[in-house]
Order: sequence, then structure tokens, then C-alpha cells
Amino acid sequence: MEVIGTLKRQMKHNAVPVLLFLLLMTSSCEKVSDSDDGSDQIRERISFNDNWRFMKYDSTQEVDNLIYDIRPEIRDRRDDKQADSKPTEAVATSGDSAILKPWIMPTGNDFIKDNNNRYKRPEGNPGSDHPFVKSDFDDSGWKKITLPHDWAIEGPFYEGYPAPVGGGMGRLPSPGVGWYRKNFEIPEEDRGKSIYLDIDGAMSYAMVWLNGQLVGGWPYGYTSWRVDLTPYLNFGERNQLSIRLDNPESSSRWYPGGGIYRNVWLVKTNAVHVGNWGTFVTTDSISENSAIINLEVRLVNDTEQRVSAELISVIYELDQSGTKGNEVARFKEVTATLAGSQETKVASHIRMSNPKLWGPPPTQQPHMYLIETSVTVDGEIIDVYPTSFGIRSLEFDPDQGLLVNGEHIFIKGVNMHHDLGALGAAFNLRAAERQLEKLVDLGANAIRMAHNPPAPEVLELTDKMGFLVVDELYDSWERRKTPHDFHLIFPDWYEQDLRAMVRRDRNHPSVIIWSTGNEVGEQYTGEEGAALTKKLATIVKEEDPTRPTSASMNYAQATMEMPEEVDVLNLNYQGEGIRDAPEYVHLREGRISTTPAYPSFHEKFPDKMIISSENAAALSSRGTYIFPVSEGISSPIRDGIGGDDKNQYVSSYELYTADFGSSADKVFASIDKHPYVAGGFVWSGWDYLGEPTPYYGARSSYYGIIDLAGFEKDRYYLYQARWRPDHPMAHILPHWNWPDRIGKITPVHVFTSGDEAELFLNGESLGRKKKGEYEYRLRWDDVRYDPGKLKVVAYKNNEVWAEDSVRTTGEPARLELSVDRRRINANSKDLAFITVRIVDEQGNTVPDANNTVTFELEGPGRIVATDNGDPTDLTPFPSQDRKAFSGLALGIIGSTHEVGEVLIYVSSEGLEGAELRIETVD
Repeated sequence: MEVIGTLKRQMKHNAVPVLLFLLLMTSSCEKVSDSDDGSDQIRERISFNDNWRFMKYDSTQEVDNLIYDIRPEIRDRRDDKQADSKPTEAVATSGDSAILKPWIMPTGNDFIKDNNNRYKRPEGNPGSDHPFVKSDFDDSGWKKITLPHDWAIEGPFYEGYPAPVGGGMGRLPSPGVGWYRKNFEIPEEDRGKSIYLDIDGAMSYAMVWLNGQLVGGWPYGYTSWRVDLTPYLNFGERNQLSIRLDNPESSSRWYPGGGIYRNVWLVKTNAVHVGNWGTFVTTDSISENSAIINLEVRLVNDTEQRVSAELISVIYELDQSGTKGNEVARFKEVTATLAGSQETKVASHIRMSNPKLWGPPPTQQPHMYLIETSVTVDGEIIDVYPTSFGIRSLEFDPDQGLLVNGEHIFIKGVNMHHDLGALGAAFNLRAAERQLEKLVDLGANAIRMAHNPPAPEVLELTDKMGFLVVDELYDSWERRKTPHDFHLIFPDWYEQDLRAMVRRDRNHPSVIIWSTGNEVGEQYTGEEGAALTKKLATIVKEEDPTRPTSASMNYAQATMEMPEEVDVLNLNYQGEGIRDAPEYVHLREGRISTTPAYPSFHEKFPDKMIISSENAAALSSRGTYIFPVSEGISSPIRDGIGGDDKNQYVSSYELYTADFGSSADKVFASIDKHPYVAGGFVWSGWDYLGEPTPYYGARSSYYGIIDLAGFEKDRYYLYQARWRPDHPMAHILPHWNWPDRIGKITPVHVFTSGDEAELFLNGESLGRKKKGEYEYRLRWDDVRYDPGKLKVVAYKNNEVWAEDSVRTTGEPARLELSVDRRRINANSKDLAFITVRIVDEQGNTVPDANNTVTFELEGPGRIVATDNGDPTDLTPFPSQDRKAFSGLALGIIGSTHEVGEVLIYVSSEGLEGAELRIETVD
């Protein structure tokens, strides 16, 4: 038992592994105890989100000089450049300021393969004299917050030109330097354990001090990372944790958020334990009868003694809720011997009978399993490590496309940025789940994480719900897109960031492809860019040889070098052609322009699968329509041509695009004409904060199929008609409230999963039309407006399939409320999303109503934010007053820790108000 004594306190025989925590408050110091009854624990992962203090320097304050590195001077602050602008070379920096980078670099050593390239921590302890890292500093005047936290989302929005932050980064105050502080205790009985701080994401250039000692940090804001607190802890005493973040200006092409915006964990293990992200599960030889499960475990010995350990791994089935079921298989026990302060990898495999496969609905089901790996030393269980995984086969066929478990799955994907609308970048599980639920209803089956690794919980959701995922690392490599984007850290951190992403995410069956970059400037640098592409792909293969790698290309042609070095051809906009249609020809000068590129890539690379990794880039403001309407199927936006420069709106006829984009109709036709294309990813699934092309006076994008508040645009139904062909549906646009257009041409378009339809105005048929080849909407472009009722009857195979109608409404009379869920958890995290509709006396939604509504609440709940989906609305999100946009508004209600009934009342001057009740439960 000598080793066990060295490892930690003695463990009881046959101890049952559990995972629980107790957070006890003693005055202002949080005591982190490992059990409420004194029983021993094996591994603990404790939420570390509560009881933080926060401050951010305002623009008038002089910021401290604890900088990671010197940054180049910003000479061009324009943020309204076209998204396909050519990236440029990095700008050299110089200066004599002291930097902390040498003390931060060692944090990433575990992800540097060559020991000779790992970093040695310099002597000294920079920042130790700064008051914010000292335990006696009085932070009672700082804001008390709970993580995840986005320091900018409450606003206010910056308006006009010039502004400190423009539309490109969402007009919110995300740049700046902020500090987080937290006091806590670690019990004396934990002495000898390994104690880690795990940060799922912090934006950005994070640096961590504990008890005045600089521990480490990580610059890239989207990577999950860990620091070892053990050498710096005061066991049985108060500990002071301080984290500094520095979010540069001009650092992103979209809203990055700011602060510790994902979850934070305190992890306690015994000295011999499974390492961070220390298991790797692969499956092969899959059939209905059996599958081989391969398991690799990385075991770490933090003691100075030689240790012999036994590993036993057991497979359990998980139900849809993630609850562990019965044991289904057990690996043979394996033994590992580790020298002091060393680690080793232990491999084993098992043939499992009658596996339930993971696959995308509706034709397959996303079955999941759990492996529990127990580590035993001298007969004592000293660690238990869980790994969830799924069993599935993937084939990337250049002619058929993607096959999952032998079945052809057409990729019906969307691109998603990381923000959660009015909640900002601060991760919330229910908000992310709501986004995915709406995509399921749309018919989507795939998500490309643009352009960074997501919060880990997002991949847990995609596993559970059966989405296919392209996991992407960077938006830029060595060449820059904005002056202070992450090209500044790429040379030092690309290996660490890339290995960290793959190790964290490689056990998720939903992840099918690794993407190392998006539209990077190295497309333009020939052999040099191709060599870097290959270097990154090699790193990925070292971490995971089972999945293909790619990098999304909007410039690199089939004849260029970069496509040679990717396994799957991810083409952005090239497939349908960029600026190739007659309406776009005048936009070509100095810009990317291509004819449809699928044939040239397929001919040059007959052994590589092609994906349209970004397509469309269509734009619209929900519920707004601009006349006249384009006669073609795709058009760029100019004032009066799909655009309203005065109000900064884009027409919802869903024909208008960014200058480099194409309408959904054009994209559909291009893919249908080239059936070897595996499918694609629309830009974008939801609107997101920042990048408000074409109107950079706005706060958020126009690209989404779903607007920022979660309301469906007309385009939603165009995609649903294509992606859910067996779902009876029809959708008419525009609305029918046009008092100034009586007798004027007002085109009517219908999106339907049927193959033909008949349109009626006030009971009179306006004709029956059938979709032609490569047609995806039905158009009645000569309709003259007459108030009343429009109705469409859609047919499929000459049988009635679906109906829809719109009518001229009366004036706004009252409010109607609906909610996504009537019961939410009383955990201070769960959310209810309330839709407010402004309706007339007959209950019809008034589609052009913009009345201001006010939210009030009684009971154990919180009004977290409000929104309306209008990209131009610069009212701060926490405001309880919100103008409706196209007849709708949204209220986001959060729970507290109290159980009870919450009454939400919504009012509007001159209208009949409405109330709704929800219940918060344990």
C-alpha cells in the first residue's frame, strides 16, 4: 500500500465511483469540498461557475501593462469589407514592452509532439505585484457574476460612423481588458491530489494567476484548455484565483463576445489518472451482428514513483436522455507500468455483439454508448473515467457522396456561428438546443462549425440529435483578414490548438470531417500554402487517422496546389459559380469570379468527395418586401433592387444575395445538375451578431434562414420544401397588407414540397402552375394587389397535398403569447422563449405591426433579454421594452433556484395585453 499512500489518501476497497460536488460558502470565500459526508471520491469535476467578481477597464481608464505580446498598429479600421476579400500578409511588430508570452507558452506543451519544441517556463513571476492578483485586494466593488459570461452583450450598441466598434463585430463593446476574481478553499485532505482548472472557452488571451503566481493561459478564444493549479494551491486555506482577458479591437469578422463565455470546471484526480481528453474510441468491422471497439487510454503518473496499474473498461448503453443503462460488453483487464512523472498509452479492443448504430434521423437513430474505464493500483480503484461514443461507419464516395452505415445521406447542412442571439456568446444549453430543434424542423441534418470549435456541449447535442458535423479550427492562418485576428498567434499555437480540438472532439460520432481553416489567405500562396495545408493535415492524422481533413476554399481552383492536400474538397460558393450570372458581371473587377466549379474539381480529383461547404449567402430581413421584384432567380442587392438603403432592410422575396453569393434556387439547381456533390452547408442557418452585409450600420447579419430571435424567414420554407419532400407544406409570400399598392403589380411566390399549385385571390383562381426542371418555387409575377385573401392549394402527384393562406388584416388590437416550454428547471440556467404576436380583432398576426411591447414578471424568474429579429434595432438586449418587427417580438425568461409559478405579462399602449404562466421545477 506504499504507492497508494503516496498517491493520495487511502481509498476504500470496492469504492463506488461517483461524481458529485458540494459548494460551501464561508463569508466571501468559497469552500470546495469533495463530499458532504466525508466519503472518499475518486474523480471529481466540479462546476466552477458561481461567485466570481468581474471588472472591465472602460475606455477612459489606463489599462495595466500585463500584455501577452505586442500587436501591430491598426491602420485600417474599416469593417465592411466583402467577406471574400483577399487576406493580406501579417504586419511585423516591434516594441520594448515586457510581454508575458514566454510564461504562457508552456501551458500548451502537452499538445506539442516533439519534446524538443516544448517550452520551458522562464524564471520570475510577472504580475505578482499587481493588486488584482493579490488575496488582500478588495474586489467588493466589482460586479458579482456567474459564468458563462459575455461582458459585452448588455451593450449599449455603438451607433453611426465612425464608431469604436462597427457592424462587423456587432456594434457591441467586446474589445477591451477585463479581470475575473474568485476566492475558494481546497480541503487539507486533498493534499497530494492533482487539481486542475478546465476552461471551455475564454475570449481571449487568457492569463491565470493563483495566489499571486502566474500559472499559465491560452490566447485563442475558442480552444478549451487546462492549467494545473496543484503547485500553487494553499490546502486548507483561502486561495485567490485571478484571470485576465484581453480582447483586441479589429480582431474578428463577426461578433466574438468577450469574457469567460463558456463553462469552467475544477477537476480533482488522484496522482495516477487518465489524462485530459485521455481516451480515444474507434470502431471498425461494423455489421448488424458485431463491431470491433478499439480503446486507447492515456494514463498519467504525477508521482515520482514507479507505478503498476490495471485498467478495466466496461461498455454501457445510453438512452436518449443520456442515462446509463445495462452493461453490454467488457474489455479484458490490461496492465500498464509507468515510471515516475511519466505517461503511457494503453490499447485494447473487443468484439461487441449486436451493436446499435449511430446515424442521422429520420432513417437512422443516434444510439450512444458509454465506456467507464477504472484504474486500479494495489487493489484500490483510484480513477474512473467516462467516455461516450457511437458506432457508425463513414464512406466518402466521390461519385455517390456520403454514406453512413452504408446508406447514402445527402448533406442538408447549415453553417453556424457561436453566438446565441440576444444572449451573446455566453453559452446556454437550452438556447443551443432550441437552435438545433428549429434546424431539425427545417429538415437540416448537418452543421459546419464556423469557423471555430464549438462549446463542448454543442457536440453532445449533435451526438444526441443525430446531426453530422464539420469541426473547424480557424478563420485565418498566417495571413490576416482583420488587423488583430488570430493570425497573430497562429505561428506559435497552431499545433496546440489543432491537437486540442481533435483530442477533445474525436470521440463524438457526430463529427465526420475536420476542417483546419476557412477561406485562408494561403490559397493565394501556391506551394507554400499547400505545404502548410499538408502540415496541418498531418497533425490531424496523428491525432485521428479515422476521419478526413479539409480546408474550405473559395479561391483555390482545381488547377492550384492547395486542393491536392485535402482529403475532401470543401468548396465555398465556387460550385454554383461566383459572380458568374449576368446580374453579377459588373461586380467582377478586382474580385473572385468563377464559373460553376464542380465539374473541374470532379475531373481533376476523381477520387475525392466534393462538398459545398458554404453556399448561398442569400440575405433578407424577415417579413419585409421591396418592389419591383427581380425577374431572375438570383440578384445582388442595391438600393431599390432588393435593398432599402434608408431603412437598411433587404427584401424577403428570397432572391437577393451578397455580391459573391447565389440564391437558394441557383444553389439547388447547381447541386442537382451535379449529383456527385455530397450536399452542402447554407450560409447561414441562423442570423448572428456582426457581419451585417450589406448594411454595416446594423448590428447583426441578414444571412440566416432563421432570424436572430429564432423566427422563421420566408426562406425557411423554401429549404423545408426541398429538405423534407415528404412533409406536406405550402407557404405564400408576401403578406397581404399593401394599402398603397391597390391595383399595382405585387408578385406572389409559393414554396411547397408539392410539385404544383393553384393560387386564389378572393376566391378567384389565378392559375395552376407546375414546377419545371430545376425550378424550386412557383411564381405568379403579374398579380395586381387587391385586399382580401390569398390562398394556395398545392398538389403532389395530382392529389391535394397542402394549403396555405394569407389575408389583409385589420389594425393591431391585442397581443397573443406562446412559449416553447411551460415547465423549466429551477437551476438558474434554464430558459423559456416567449413569442409575442400582435394580432387584429380576428386573431390574425398583423405582419407590418411595429408596436412597442413591455415585458413584466412576477415570481421566481428573470427577464433575461428581449429581441425581435430586426438587424437594425440597436435597443440593448436586456431592455424590457421592445418594438415588434413584422408583427413579432421575443422575450427570454430565465429561472432562478426557486421553485414556483412565474407570471409573465406583456403590454403595449393602446392594445389589449396578455399574460402567460410557466412553472419552475426541481
